[in-house]
Amino acid sequence: MTLKRRAIAGLAATAAGALALTACGGGSGDDEGSGSVTWAVDSGWESWNTYTSEGNNSYLNQALSPSQATIDFDPEGQAFYPEQLYAAPPELVSEAPLTVKYTLNPDAQWNDGEPVRVEDMIFTWHSTSGLPEHCDVDICAPASTDWGANVESIEETAENEITLTYKEGYVNPEWAFRGLDGESGFLVASHMVEEAGFADWMTDPAVMAEASQWLTENLPTWSVGPYVPVDGEPGDFIRYEPNENYQGDTEPALDELTIQVVEGGIENVVTELRQGNIDGVWVTTYTTDDLAPLEEDEALGYEEYVGSVWTHIDFNTTVITDVPLRQAIFTAINRQDLIERVYPDQDVSVKNNHIFREDSEFYEDIVGQTTQGTGDPDAARTILEEAGYTWNGDDKLVDPDGEVVTISFSYSQNNALRKQIAELSQAYLAEIGIDVEVTPFPDEELGSVLAAADFEMISYGWSGNPAFTTAPQQYWKSDSSSNYGKFTVEGLDEQLAQVTATNDLAAAADAANAATQTVVDNAYVLPLWDSPVATLFNTRVEGLEANGNTQSGALWNVSEWSVAE
Repeated sequence: MTLKRRAIAGLAATAAGALALTACGGGSGDDEGSGSVTWAVDSGWESWNTYTSEGNNSYLNQALSPSQATIDFDPEGQAFYPEQLYAAPPELVSEAPLTVKYTLNPDAQWNDGEPVRVEDMIFTWHSTSGLPEHCDVDICAPASTDWGANVESIEETAENEITLTYKEGYVNPEWAFRGLDGESGFLVASHMVEEAGFADWMTDPAVMAEASQWLTENLPTWSVGPYVPVDGEPGDFIRYEPNENYQGDTEPALDELTIQVVEGGIENVVTELRQGNIDGVWVTTYTTDDLAPLEEDEALGYEEYVGSVWTHIDFNTTVITDVPLRQAIFTAINRQDLIERVYPDQDVSVKNNHIFREDSEFYEDIVGQTTQGTGDPDAARTILEEAGYTWNGDDKLVDPDGEVVTISFSYSQNNALRKQIAELSQAYLAEIGIDVEVTPFPDEELGSVLAAADFEMISYGWSGNPAFTTAPQQYWKSDSSSNYGKFTVEGLDEQLAQVTATNDLAAAADAANAATQTVVDNAYVLPLWDSPVATLFNTRVEGLEANGNTQSGALWNVSEWSVAE
């Protein structure tokens, strides 16, 4: 990928170094040297509860990351264990049943001074198990149950020691990347939940459901991270102050940190940065031209790099039920043409594997072995003809039941790139006689649109990290709340189970690739590309470090941020 440097040194495409920033003017309406930073996210959220399918989105993940202590990956792709919570990496106690020991920092505590306790991890388990004895599934609505459903017990086995035992037969070669927050990346202060009136959450699933709903509606005012949330509105902002009981090695240097939603697309974000209303943003949908105005101001900079987000097109398979129709539609969509139009000046390649990037040792070219994404209308028409489709006198596609085929394509209304994908797809599908209605929705409703499967076709992005064993089940398992297109096919759940049925990473990768092949054969999700990402910033903010291996974007090391004096 071509890197654009601006007040930057030492950053590579796949292994990022520190951003070399210089102190120079500007800022979020404060005097130079102020200890306040306003960081933007370019879309909103409707729920505060990241455990749920509705709250499981990148924007809320970013907004809450300053209060969390999540096992994550650094710019070199190495796992790190936040010292404010962990005294050491997790330890494998037993392979059968899989048993893992967590050794806590003896001083691990919440912002109110109360210690982190075993119940905090149990709360995560009950929130994500998908088991009715823990919580009403329709209310807890976990984004994924791959972790929670397979836990047998969580116990405090010694002082500062928590032992997690999985169910007999369950294994996972990436057990070391799952922390006290399971796979959610969100640890809750369970004692504060009890103080809020839900004392019996552990033993009464109805109370647990009430607690889950309370989490959805209320700002989480707890923290084990460097900053504590003190005010916020869903989809608007969250304001932080330093955590006086933070147990990390680096004392928080900011007096105040505000995570501010700035919608309206990349042009609006850039305008807000140039006007000094925000100090920076991590963006995942943009073009080189969008960043050009930053070149005009020496106080501003940006860095492009390979990130953790991949863009795709999905079907709602309960609406578009016919596999040959889905195969033909994907065949008509021209991914290379999309790239040349969306990223005319950037080195972006089509993505041919949903789970692994080309630089992974486990990569297999799966989509590239099909006609999907090739933009071949003749091949698409052949697929349709063989399946009994015809065309009427106006060259409109008619299904075997005699109905004219029409489809709606949904996208976030202020996302110019997703709009472009929808409109170009409209043109591609016109070549095979399908009328497409392009249907925008408010950006902050992405989570609810997906959770309700309120679409026929849609384009959005998934963010992840170098760990891979959780993703296939979260994307495609028949009962996963994150299987937004409601895709089911015989044998797929069994393939997915094999991903976490071995302690061998290579065997797990083989199973993941086999499941991906099934998804491609049935034309459920068409991967487009690994999205280039960029950090845009005012040079008054020091300590920024680009990291293409995290879902938290630039905020992954916010504990190290300061402002120029």
